[in-house]
Amino acid sequence: MLPLFGSRKNFCNGVSRRDLLHIGAAGAFAPGLAGALQAEDASSGRATAGTARAKSAIFLFLFGSPPQHETFDPKPDAATEIQGEMKAIPTSLPGLHIGEGLPQTAQIADRLTVVRSMTHPYPIHCCAYVMSGMPTYSVPLETSPRAPEHWPFMGSVVDYLETQKSGIRRPEMPRNIGLPWQFCSRGSSSNQAGPYGAFLGQSFDPFWTDFNGSGTTVVPKLAAAQKEDVLDPHGGIAAGGRFQLSPGCKLPQEISSRRFDARRYLLNQFDQSRLQLARHGAAAGWNDQQQRAFSLIGSNRIRAALDVQQESANLRERYGMTLFGQSCLAARRLVEAGARFVTVFWDPFGPHGASVWDTHSNHFPRLKNYLLPVFDQTFSALITDLEDRDLLDETLVLCTSEHGRTPKIDSKPPGAARHHWSRAYSSVFAGGGMARGRVVGRTDSIGGDVEETPISPKDMQATAYHLLGFPSTATVPDQLAQPHPIAGDGQVRPELLG
Repeated sequence: MLPLFGSRKNFCNGVSRRDLLHIGAAGAFAPGLAGALQAEDASSGRATAGTARAKSAIFLFLFGSPPQHETFDPKPDAATEIQGEMKAIPTSLPGLHIGEGLPQTAQIADRLTVVRSMTHPYPIHCCAYVMSGMPTYSVPLETSPRAPEHWPFMGSVVDYLETQKSGIRRPEMPRNIGLPWQFCSRGSSSNQAGPYGAFLGQSFDPFWTDFNGSGTTVVPKLAAAQKEDVLDPHGGIAAGGRFQLSPGCKLPQEISSRRFDARRYLLNQFDQSRLQLARHGAAAGWNDQQQRAFSLIGSNRIRAALDVQQESANLRERYGMTLFGQSCLAARRLVEAGARFVTVFWDPFGPHGASVWDTHSNHFPRLKNYLLPVFDQTFSALITDLEDRDLLDETLVLCTSEHGRTPKIDSKPPGAARHHWSRAYSSVFAGGGMARGRVVGRTDSIGGDVEETPISPKDMQATAYHLLGFPSTATVPDQLAQPHPIAGDGQVRPELLG
């Protein structure tokens, strides 16, 4: 029998390597695994989807939180301690000015929905709060990703709802994919909560990729006390760096692909003897569960989509030879190949998260010489590339973070600082049914409070689900099979829709 508890050395979808070897030793690779996975499946009814305007979504999450003042809500008439060192520039959308560090984004503003009135009550690294429908948050939850209070990540919800709609647990192309590696696994914030299946189960965690390559650029330090020079791949990578499936999504060395294929053949033969049972319903669902078990190994389809080396050198340079740039290029390739929800995390790398946007010091050097130039090049390239390929109208692009930054600059740390602030911040959306060339919401004269059209992270989620074709009444079941609304108390916001 397959042990359901044991080693925590898990594969990408929550199955342990030890359990996989138990299955292999049994001689029939998937029936035991299929049964175990079936036991984990959610038991609530199927969701009924509406008419989708977006076939897929790309979710860009900028961990640590960019400042609204130097990005999408500059205050050129405010005092220097509010406005800061960086000025505002006009954009292709008449009347809209954004930060001078985003000149390429300014040229595509007429394709975007700029939201200046994001708001919520938690000025902490509440990644899980803004990525899920959970109603409240606290500091202890930040570093407790498997705490029972958590609700499932947006991509996990999409995966679950698509499973209920189609009856197929795991298609050849995973529905919920995370780039460039498992969230916060390469910095000091390794236990950060956020993009996980929560009460839907670990099998609804994202299908994680990994990146094989090194950084080429020493980025500005996060703080004056930081001693290390960090070759951060978010600042620059060599052209030979490659995306791959995470180690848990590959066959263990003990099982060759030939041996695996032989077991799959034996399983198919074995299944023929079960037809009588199947006619009586005893084997209902086996095919889907076996497909899901096999998918833990990954497919050639996802491997091909991750191979950004297949793109021209010019296009790769257009996105930027940085980890964020190539991750966004891979995300475009994945949605083009049929992925439903792809997330690119710009998250911590190195000591104390040396790539993070959490500028409690060295604020202006990091923005000017690293963060804004990388984001500006990549984001504008993603939007124009999707448009050039006639994919923008069917691909929803969401770019957000966990909060904003303080209106008043703290001049005491070297390079200055802006600290956590969630009462007002900015996000930017595009494609998939979002409005083109629209500014939603308004903040006060210092960018500290919302004066018009407050938008919560739950509203963003509800609107995204709506555009992906899921009704606002859809629910996900917790461990006790109690239904919870997919976006918590969020509402579909017509102000965002095209």
